[in-house]
Amino acid sequence: MKFLSPARISLMAILISFLFSCNEKEEFTSEALSDYMPLAIGKYITYRIDSLVYTNFGRTTEIHKYRIKNLIESQITDNQGRPTYRVFRYISDSTGTVPWQPAGTFYITPLADQVEVGEDNLRFIKLHLPFKNGFNWKGNKYLPLDPYGPLYNFSNDDNMEDWDYYYDGEASSFSYRGINYSNVYTIEQADESFNVPITTPTAYAAKSRSVERYSKGIGPVFRQFELWEYQPNPGGSGGPYFTGFGITMWMVDHN
Repeated sequence: MKFLSPARISLMAILISFLFSCNEKEEFTSEALSDYMPLAIGKYITYRIDSLVYTNFGRTTEIHKYRIKNLIESQITDNQGRPTYRVFRYISDSTGTVPWQPAGTFYITPLADQVEVGEDNLRFIKLHLPFKNGFNWKGNKYLPLDPYGPLYNFSNDDNMEDWDYYYDGEASSFSYRGINYSNVYTIEQADESFNVPITTPTAYAAKSRSVERYSKGIGPVFRQFELWEYQPNPGGSGGPYFTGFGITMWMVDHN
């Protein structure tokens, strides 16, 4: 009878273990897109908004405060034949006591692995499967060159189509202005700045900041979106000026 040496037995055990481990597949089950973008006719979300605007030819900074309500009004078919939800937007004052006034529409299109949002002829991929820390995608890949060019003379929107959206961490709690949100995924989109805060007034400055947060069972609950430039304008009439915009919005009510 022939016996294997302990060394050969050990080697065989390592080889068998390696073969089994190679055949094992990592199983990952993502949460559903509808968990973080629930869509149904009659659903609404109300937000408080702080809007950053530059007036007086860019030489005065103002924060305008108001509320908006996004209400899913109907389900339609978009120009590609896809089922799409039409959302009506309404606006009121910051306390919500002024009667709601219509303020436009936008569209949400849920697909098998992503959710698209279209507004003012701009299309974004807001969510994408899988929900996983670090997973990234080109959320602005459908944007044209200089999408905000008709309104703002800045370079912040150059190459926006190359922005990498990614999930920053797993779902967790989040608080803003005394409001607590649970099971929130954070989607980082852009975080670039130069000479901000402006410590050298004679030098150019710019900020591009975009981040969104989605809560399970609710949808989008927070957004910060700033695109602006500061021009020192040496020798020019009027002195330095800003161009651009910014919004910070957070959910205060929903059904």
